Order: sequence, then C-alpha cells, then structure tokens
Amino acid sequence: MADADRAQRTAVVVNPAKVEDLAELRRIVDGELAAAGWPAPRWYETTPEDPGTGQTAQALADGAEIVFAAGGDGTVRTCLTALAGTGAALAVLPAGTGNLLATNLGLPDDPRAGVKVVVERGRRDLDIGVVEGEGFAVMAGMGLDARMLDDASEQLKARVGPLAYVWSAMGNLLGRVMDVRLRLDGGAPLRRRARSVVVGNVGRLQGGVRLLPDAVPDDGMFDVAVIAPRTLGHWVALAWGVVRRHERVPSLEVLRARHVVLEARRPEPRELDGDVIAPGRSMEITMRRGALTLCVPQPEESSDLAEGHP
Repeated sequence: MADADRAQRTAVVVNPAKVEDLAELRRIVDGELAAAGWPAPRWYETTPEDPGTGQTAQALADGAEIVFAAGGDGTVRTCLTALAGTGAALAVLPAGTGNLLATNLGLPDDPRAGVKVVVERGRRDLDIGVVEGEGFAVMAGMGLDARMLDDASEQLKARVGPLAYVWSAMGNLLGRVMDVRLRLDGGAPLRRRARSVVVGNVGRLQGGVRLLPDAVPDDGMFDVAVIAPRTLGHWVALAWGVVRRHERVPSLEVLRARHVVLEARRPEPRELDGDVIAPGRSMEITMRRGALTLCVPQPEESSDLAEGHP
C-alpha cells in the first residue's frame, strides 16, 4: 500500500461497546498496517468514565502520529477534542449508529478501506467548534435536536439503527418552543422563537438529511440553522423543502458566523456531534480554524465514496 520509509506511528482508541467483534477489528487493522510496512499500533479502550479524551492524550504521549477512532460519533468527538492543534491526525473507523463525520466527508465504513485511507496519506485540515472546552466537528445544537437524541435509547438504536432518531423526533415535533437570543460575531442580539438552533460545520444530519447544503468544514464559518415550525403542516413543508433542496425552506432561517452565542429563557437540552451534554440556558460556540488534521480519501476516490453515503 505504501513505502515503509513513509510509515508513521499509529494508535487505535476503540469503544468496545460499539464494536461487534473487537478481536476481528484488531486482526484487520494490525494486518493491513503490517502489509503496508507500518509498525503495529497501540490499542486503547474507552470506558464509561473516559470515553476517549484521556486515551487519545495517552496515545499522543506514547508517540502516536495518527490516532484511529473506532466507535460512534461520541468516540470520534472525544478523540478530536484531544487531537485538535497537536499536528497529529485523526482517522475514523465508524462503528456507531449515526457516524456523522464519516457520512459528511465520504469516509469508508469498512476497516480495511479505513486503513488504506491512512497509509495513502490523504489529509484535510478541518475547522472545529468548541463548547465549554469540548470540541465538535459536525454540529452543535440546542432544543429539539438534542431532545430527540436524548430520547433515542441505545436499545432502540441497536434494533432499528438511524430509524430510532425518526421515532424519537415524531414524539417531539410539537413540543415546547424556545425563546432564544442569538449573538453572531459580537453583533446585535437576534431574538427568535424556535424549536431548535443548530450550529453546523458540515451539513448532513442522521439518515443523510442535508440540512445545511452550503456548509463546508474548512471555510472558517459556521452555518447556523434556526428551525421554527409551529404546526405539523409547517414541519411537513420544512421537510419537503430540505429533501427537495429548495433555495428557500419554510420555517428555516440560515445565518453564518465564526462565533455564536445562544441564550434561552430556561435550561434547554444541548448536544455536540450527537452527544447529549448537560442542559443549559446558554451555549457559546467558538471556532478553531484548521485545528484538526483528518485522514481522508485521495480526491479521485473521495467523490466515489461520498456517493455511497446519501
């Protein structure tokens, strides 16, 4: 796959709760790296107490130049929080339900292909967002999106996959509306009544729904979606507009900024890259431009891979 003199030291941070056959994954990754002439990786397992940040920091201290995140979006997010700004690269081996970063950037699901991406040395420097010291690469949200994620149980996701989020959303469509104030790049506050506010670094949600078609993960800007349907009919019109990629979507306002502050009247559910965090009345999102180096397919392969992720 690659010349041995270009080999780099790697580590695998793996969430054993998300990987069906850990021994098989280890056999594949170790074998593919060996076939490429790369040294064997060190393996670190996450725990409920430390879902990846500490293991990634230890991998860096042990000399890793590339860290594979083997798990769901939560594992990827905790790894990138520790990797941002270090110069070491993140590689993704998807094993969860949503796999939002992989979906948005055309990263392969197959671990053999994931190792191939690494040894072929395709790289892309991504912006990341930071909320209360925690990084994210996909989206941060307050309101309905976080409530929907919180209500989708692990048991339901294991049984029906991404449809669990659809089921959860149906039970929350006509829930409480937020009174929220947005401040973008230090400007005058904007007052809105919304079901949800999503700050996106990329555009696709669970199930491949492209909420923010113009979002680019390395353009130095967040796309901010204010989602404000009032009735079931409004929800239908919004969904149709998003699916059909209409230029103007009812009940959806999209703004752009580098720094976003959300303030609500009462504590609201919040999430980062599909990870539910503690509810709060406010959410401040700052950008770290180009802080994350991600292993990606070479350009001629990236478009083909992305077509497999609707």
